[in-house]
Formats: sequence, structure tokens, C-alpha cells
Amino acid sequence: MNSEGKETSKKVKLSSAIFGIEPNDHAIYLDVKSIMANQRQGTHKAKQRNEVAYSTRKLKRQKGTGGARAGSRKSGTIVGGGRIFGPVPRNYGIKVNHKVKELARKSALTYKAKANALMCLEDFDFGTPKTKQTIDLLKKLNLSDKKTLMVLAQSNKNVFLSSRNLGQVEVVTASQLNTYDVLNASNLVLTEGSVKEIEKMFT
Repeated sequence: MNSEGKETSKKVKLSSAIFGIEPNDHAIYLDVKSIMANQRQGTHKAKQRNEVAYSTRKLKRQKGTGGARAGSRKSGTIVGGGRIFGPVPRNYGIKVNHKVKELARKSALTYKAKANALMCLEDFDFGTPKTKQTIDLLKKLNLSDKKTLMVLAQSNKNVFLSSRNLGQVEVVTASQLNTYDVLNASNLVLTEGSVKEIEKMFT
């Protein structure tokens, strides 16, 4: 199919070793979990009792008040005191083996191919970065109201800038392709060049 939304005489053969495998749901689960976890900043922080700026004097005498003994204004049981077992900065990253990530991506691509949610497009370029060009392209491809992932062979500044203001479209290169993005999109649009790059990447 070309950028005008018309069928062409060209045929793109998709490798069955990438787009026609037996999908592995557990590999997909592990990879997506890893991608989501690695996006977390982990910069949350609450002050503990040794970090709260209060006087260290004893609040009241130890016995005879009829209440529980209290030794510090910094105690977590007192309003304004330190947080008991509060969050501290940490790394949420999860490591997934390379072969598992590869299997997950192949499985995601296979699901899109089986669902007929995958479209191959001739390589194209925009002369200038204009959002209207992307809107027109999606209309011609009947993808205006669908969440679309567009995969290019190489980075293309004009195509990227023309698409970044549209919430339903994401543009990535073949090397940036990941399981979450593939599954999160309703439709996958691959350019001819990107199909070759994907096959190189997996072989």
C-alpha cells in the first residue's frame, strides 16, 4: 500500500519466524512488566525520625501522667513526627534475558498479524514537518480514530515532528520497537524498510 492509501503491485513477504510463531504469553508478561517497571523513577522519599527537625527534649515525665510514655517529638506516633517505614529512593528495574525479550516481541508481532491489525506501507517522507500531513495520511489509511504505531526503518525528523502532536499516533524506528508499544496500539503500520530492519534485527 502507498501513502495515498491505495493498493500497489508490490508484495511484502513477512517472515513466519517473526510474524507467524506460536505466541508465548508468559514472555510477553515478563517483558511488559520489565518495560513498565523500568519507567518508574523511584525518587519517592519520606523523612524518618532521625531526619525530622524537632527538639530532642523529653515531652513529659516517664510515669504518673496516666498516658503512654513519650520520649521524643520525632516519634512516628505523633503528628508531625517521622514516617514509620516510609518510602525511600530505590531502583524498580527488572532484568529480562535477551532471548525472552526477543520471544516477547515476536509474539506481539504475531498477534498483530493474526488479528489483521498490521499494514505494510511503501517508504515515504514529508517535505516539511506539518501535523496535517500525518492526519491526511491516517485518513487515507482509514486509521483516523485508531491508536496507531508507525514503524520506520530509520529516524525521520519530518515524520516524527508531524506526528508528535497527535495523541493516537506514535512513531518509532525498527530498533526502538518494544512489546508494550506493539500491544498498546490498535494498528501497526510498517514501512517496507522497517520490515527489512526487523528481519535483520531478529536474524
